[in-house]
Amino acid sequence: MKLAMGIDSSTQGMKAVLIAPKEGGIIASESVNFGRDLPEYESPEGVLRNADPLIKHSDPLMWVKALETLFEKMRKNKFPLGDVSVICGCGQQHGSVYLNGLFPEIISARESSIPLSKRLEPALSRKTSPVWMDSSTTKQCEILSKKIGMAEIRRRTGSPPVERFTGPQIMKFFTDEKAKYNETKFIHLVSSFMCSALCGKSSPADYGDAAGMNLLNIETLDWDDEICSVTAPDLKSKLPRPVISTTIAGTISDNFRKYGFSSKKSKIVVWTGDNPASLVGTGGASGESAVISLGTSDTFFAAMRSPKTDPEGYGHVFGNPAGGFMSLICFKNGSLAREKIKEKCGVDWDYFGLSAFEKSAPGNNGNIMLPYFVPEITPLVMKRGVKLFGSAKFVSGKAGKDEKIRAIVESQMLRMKLHSSWLGEKFKKIKITGGGSQSPGICQVAADVFDACVETISIPDSAALGAAIIAACAEGDFSFSEMSAKFAKPVSKIVPNSGNVKIYRALLDKYAEFEKNQNLS
Repeated sequence: MKLAMGIDSSTQGMKAVLIAPKEGGIIASESVNFGRDLPEYESPEGVLRNADPLIKHSDPLMWVKALETLFEKMRKNKFPLGDVSVICGCGQQHGSVYLNGLFPEIISARESSIPLSKRLEPALSRKTSPVWMDSSTTKQCEILSKKIGMAEIRRRTGSPPVERFTGPQIMKFFTDEKAKYNETKFIHLVSSFMCSALCGKSSPADYGDAAGMNLLNIETLDWDDEICSVTAPDLKSKLPRPVISTTIAGTISDNFRKYGFSSKKSKIVVWTGDNPASLVGTGGASGESAVISLGTSDTFFAAMRSPKTDPEGYGHVFGNPAGGFMSLICFKNGSLAREKIKEKCGVDWDYFGLSAFEKSAPGNNGNIMLPYFVPEITPLVMKRGVKLFGSAKFVSGKAGKDEKIRAIVESQMLRMKLHSSWLGEKFKKIKITGGGSQSPGICQVAADVFDACVETISIPDSAALGAAIIAACAEGDFSFSEMSAKFAKPVSKIVPNSGNVKIYRALLDKYAEFEKNQNLS
C-alpha cells in the first residue's frame, strides 16, 4: 500500500499523519510537543523567553530535533514508514531561518552518528529565528511604507508591511546585525528550511507560504525587485526560488533513512505554510466554504476567486496550494487567551467547551471582552491588557466564570466576523478546525455569529492532513477535489439558531464600537 505523509511544524509542536490516498483512509498520526518532549530548548510555548514582549524568537535547531524525535516515535511504534512514497509538510508562516555557506554541505552529508540537529549549528548565521508572534519591526514597516508606499506594497504582495512578515524581519536583521547578514547566504522560511533538512539540499519555497513575506509579487509570482532592494542588499540571491505547491524538491535524505524510510520511494514535496495546508486539509481549497482555525492564533481564511486586498490592511492574500489564492485574517490572542481565561476560572476544557455555555445566555447580556494577553495584530494593539464592556459587575471583574468564558468566545467570533467583512462574502458554510473545534459551545457560537452551518472534520490537525493531501496530489495520481471528498468529510454539522443570529447581529455593532474606541496601541 502506497502511503503519503503530512507533517505540520507548528508553533508549539510538530505533528505527522499517514494516509492511504487510494483507499481514502487515515492510517496513523504522531506528535511532539516542544515543551513536554524537548525541555532542553526551554520553549514551553514554542518561543524563547525574552525581556521584550515584542520579540518572539525560536531556536530553529529545535524544529529539526522535533523532526528526529517524531520519526523516532513513529519507528518505535512500528509505523509503516517503508511504505511512504511521498512526504509534504507545512510550517508556521512568516518565521525565517538564516544560514551561512556551510548549510548545503552539512545537510547533504551522508548519515552520521551525530544527529542533524547537532551538526547544523555551525550553519546558522543567526542563532534564533523570528516567528509569526514577533512584533518588533514597526520601524521597518514604517520605512517600507515611506519608501514604496503602504498601498503599493499591499497591491503587489497582497499585504501591507506587517511586523511579523519576513521582509520587515529581514530588514531589521540587516539594520541591527550587518556583519551577520552579510555572512548569510540562505534565508529560508520555516517551511523551506524544514523541507531542505528533509531532502538534504536547499529547497524552493512554495507560492502559498512565500506570499506571506511582503516580498513576493502576487502578479508575477516572483520576488519583487524593488521591494527586495529596499528591504536589504543582495536579498534576492539569498531567497529560495518560488514554485507551485506540488513541486517535487527531491528524495528523502540519508540522514533520515535510519527511521525506516526508503530513499528510492520517499519523494519530498516542497513544504507550504500551515494556513494554506489547513485550507486543503479542511476541504476549503475549492472555495465552497470559509475556514476557522482555532490554534495558538485564531485564523479565518477562504479560497479567493481572484486576489482582493483588505483596505484596512488586516487581511492578507496567500497562495492556494490547489491553485489561485486565499484570503486570511489572523488574530494572535487565540487558544492561549482562551487558556488564560480557563485558568483564571479554574475549570477544565470539558467545562470550558460545553458546561459554561449551557449555564449562560447567548449574547451574554451584552458583556464583551478584548483579551490582549499578547500584542495583537488584528487590530494592531501593541499594549497588552484585558478590556471589558457591559454590566458593572462584569466590568469590575466580579462576573461568574460562565459569563467570562462566554465573553471571550463570543468576542473572538465577533472580531472574526467584523474583520472578515472586507471579503464581501456571505458564507453559507464554515469549516472549523484546531483544538477549539472540539467544543460544542464554541462551534454553536461560530454558527450563530456567522449565520452559517458549521462543519467539523474527523481530525483537528487539518494542517498535517492538508500537507498529506498535497503530497498525494503531487505524485499526479489524485486531484485535490478527489482527496477532499475522501478526507475532509464533515463529522458533525452545527446549524445556526435564528434567535441567536439576531442577538449577535445587534451585539456586533456594540463590539465594533468598543474595539474602535480602545487606545491600547
